[in-house]
Amino acid sequence: MAKPNYSFEKRQKEIAKKKKKEEKRLAKLAKNVDEDQISSVDDDDTATELDA
Repeated sequence: MAKPNYSFEKRQKEIAKKKKKEEKRLAKLAKNVDEDQISSVDDDDTATELDA
């Protein structure tokens, strides 16, 4: 029977963990950008209404 390669398994887990963490970071960043765009649009609408 072949000997398990624990180093390979550990490395694969680390890679998966880093990938998941990066995806979470990008999702959070995208969410913040969307909220900023929404708030800037709301601010523009409010400024236009006040000028009128």
